[in-house]
Amino acid sequence: MTGSNRAAAGYSVVIPTVGRPCLTDCLASLAGSLGPEPREIVLVDDRPQPEPLRGDLPLDALGPLRERAVVVQTGGRGPAGARNAGWRLVTAPWVAFLDDDVRVGARWREALARDLGEADPTVAGVQGVLDIPLPTGRRPTDWERNTAGLARAQWATADMAYRTEALKAVGGFDERFPRAFREDADLALRVLDDGWRIRRGSRLTTHPVRPADRWVSLRMQRGNADDALMLRLHGPTWWQRAAAPKGRIRRHAATAAAGAAALVLAAAGRRRAAALAGAGWLLGTAEFARARIAPGPRTREEVLAMLATSALIPPLAVYHRLAGTLRHRRAAPWDGTAAAAEEQERIPEAVPEVEA
Repeated sequence: MTGSNRAAAGYSVVIPTVGRPCLTDCLASLAGSLGPEPREIVLVDDRPQPEPLRGDLPLDALGPLRERAVVVQTGGRGPAGARNAGWRLVTAPWVAFLDDDVRVGARWREALARDLGEADPTVAGVQGVLDIPLPTGRRPTDWERNTAGLARAQWATADMAYRTEALKAVGGFDERFPRAFREDADLALRVLDDGWRIRRGSRLTTHPVRPADRWVSLRMQRGNADDALMLRLHGPTWWQRAAAPKGRIRRHAATAAAGAAALVLAAAGRRRAAALAGAGWLLGTAEFARARIAPGPRTREEVLAMLATSALIPPLAVYHRLAGTLRHRRAAPWDGTAAAAEEQERIPEAVPEVEA
């Protein structure tokens, strides 16, 4: 590892987006923040539509920073691929990654410059502080509590700054992580393994809880496949190294197995054994539902959603874990050089030069 404290040379901002309305607030907050201006702002439009879409991004929300903004389209490669396309185009020694649903603080640019300036040559990344506002006057829902966990997460790219040099050294984000899940932890672990350090800064960013339907927890189970990839790449201790909650996959497996056994035994005419297995499934499901309902608002809608999804989550979680284990059983360490070469062919000269 090599490094030098070049924070004074400036920073660029990379924001992947799928064109959500919240992007306007994100860009407006960046423009209104006090402190040194970014050298570039790279907006990575990752919507899958093939037609040109640059014109409908709210670049005017950047105000005086508008002339520093450039747009690149990546066609739906996911957050990891979108961020790679963004940071590989910047010219600054630091890259500050933001999600398109955050709002940086009023003095965020000033605090970021201080965070980067205080980073010694061994520091590759400086994490921002996330504030997730929760509703007042009632208990948070299951989805709101899940989002609030970002405030305690290590290395969340909702607001994370990395040295460009360190990103080049490890090849950037592993694009085999297709969702905004675990790709940040994977990158950080590879940066640490390369001999760098990562520290927490002082800058504050607000991450509102975005609206979600009652079935969002079912879609979240796809992340179990990403956990399988993490296990393959970083071994069984990656949970501890990343300070990540290990989840309930073993309990889900036991509950799902009991439910499957009950169905098979019932079909075979073994009623007593089927009843015992069914009781095991019911107890496991009830315990899971209670754990999700008890800390919540306990409204009729929330309770019904928790009951329904608590019955469906265990088999879905197990399915995605098994599918991920099979899919990634031969996964090798990420080759960022090959990915960068492919990217040059996909989006040649996608972003014009921007004057600092």
